[in-house]
Amino acid sequence: MTQDQTSPATNKISTYLMMIVLIVVAIAIVALIIAASLYYSGLSATGSTQSGYYTTAGILAVIGLIALTMSTFTLFQSRRQAVQMKIEIPKVMSTIECKKCGTKTVREYQRGDYVYKELDACPKCPDTKQIITAIYKEVKEKEKTYNV
Repeated sequence: MTQDQTSPATNKISTYLMMIVLIVVAIAIVALIIAASLYYSGLSATGSTQSGYYTTAGILAVIGLIALTMSTFTLFQSRRQAVQMKIEIPKVMSTIECKKCGTKTVREYQRGDYVYKELDACPKCPDTKQIITAIYKEVKEKEKTYNV
C-alpha cells in the first residue's frame, strides 16, 4: 500500500453492527409475517375474539415496520459515516547526513532503515559513508475552520 492510499478497512461497516442490523431485520420480518397471519385468521374467526386479532396484528405490524425502518436507517448512516471517515497514512521520512561534509538529504522511509545505519558513499565526498540521523513522520497541518 502506498503512502497516499487509505486503508481499505475504513470503507467497511463494522461486522458487529451488520450482524445486529441483520438480526433486527429478521425479527422485523417475522413480526410482519405473524401480524399478517393474525390479521387473516381474525378475518376467518367468528365471535367476540375478532377485535383481539386485529389489535395484536396492528401492534405487531407497527413494531415490525418501525424495526425495519430503524435498521435500514442505521445501515445507511453507518455506510455514509464509513465513507466520510478516511484515515490517511502519514509519510515517514528518513534524514541522511554525511559525516564529513554535513550534507543532508531527506527521502521516504524504506524498510530496514534505522537511525545510525550506514549507507552508500556521499556524492560530494566519495570516501565517506552517509548515515541515517533521523526517522520521522511528516505532519500536515489541517485547514483551520473559523466559526463565524
